[in-house]
Amino acid sequence: MILQSPEPLPPSFAEEKTAADAVADHGGNLARARALFPGAPAPWLDLSTGINPHHYPLAALPATVFSRLPEEARSRRLSALAAAVYGAPGRGADHVVPAAGTQLLLPPVAGLVPPGRAAVLSTTYAEHARAAHLAGHAVTQARTLAALEAADLAIVVNPNNPDGRVVEREALVALGRRLSARGGLLVVDEAFMDVGPAGASVAGDVEAAGIVVLRSFGKFFGLAGVRLGFAVAPRALAGRLSARLGPWAVSGPALEYGIAALGDADWQARMRVHLDEQARRLDALLAQAGLPVACGTSLFRYLDDVPARDVFLALGRCGVLVRAFDARPRALRVGLPADDAAFARLVGALRSWRSGA
Repeated sequence: MILQSPEPLPPSFAEEKTAADAVADHGGNLARARALFPGAPAPWLDLSTGINPHHYPLAALPATVFSRLPEEARSRRLSALAAAVYGAPGRGADHVVPAAGTQLLLPPVAGLVPPGRAAVLSTTYAEHARAAHLAGHAVTQARTLAALEAADLAIVVNPNNPDGRVVEREALVALGRRLSARGGLLVVDEAFMDVGPAGASVAGDVEAAGIVVLRSFGKFFGLAGVRLGFAVAPRALAGRLSARLGPWAVSGPALEYGIAALGDADWQARMRVHLDEQARRLDALLAQAGLPVACGTSLFRYLDDVPARDVFLALGRCGVLVRAFDARPRALRVGLPADDAAFARLVGALRSWRSGA
């Protein structure tokens, strides 16, 4: 659900509003960006997503990974690693359901409770509301955690997308217990928890509190195209989800890349340090341009109360794509540039905006 802006659009932007909205929906759509800015220089610098620009190194895979059906033993190995990395209760693989991306999990997770009232802590990732609607729920947007109490299905993105807001673990566990006690369900989307605060995940509480946690593989490991994600859930709900997805829910190549990356603790630790350093570098760059960072995660920075449309259009004309929002017309989200050349290009685009070129 995309909330429309209450502010009038500048004439130069209004003519291109259809393409601009499409680009702003999820980010990363370079075909729509090219349609919106046909004169922009190529190649595009895409800073519109929260995907790590430093992906996990890809090893060559044997041909049989592509020619044979995925092996159940490899799926179990992946689930065991995910259980350990994400902190499932007892590190138990039977709490983990892998799938071809968390996006695929949204409708079946929303369908774990009968159709009723769904509430999404907003403003956040729009696909949760759509998935709950597809599962038969009447969906509302909640502005506070307390407003989720009356829902049959409550959804919290934590850390939040797009602003990085974090809800305390204790508050989520307490909410999950209350909803579960009356047959409801709390879903916590932890897509960015790999770079979230230590101890903030509720993955270890899913059994005791009746919570379902969603974890993304592609964002932190920079391999969004692999399409891999996980639900961490109470055993009974994990079993229902797994049965609904059926066999071969994850491709052979995704299994192998997931096993390698989740098993590489050294790479994960080094990458968290590097992302923190690069986020601070980006903060300094944006502040120098008069765009102080309000919040975010080390995979994206969130700008609030800035001339978002002007910046979005000026950067787009320079071939730099950032994330704009109808629901937050004074906000932008900026992903991490991959290297010195990308940082330099962003500096040049911001100078163009500042000069009015």
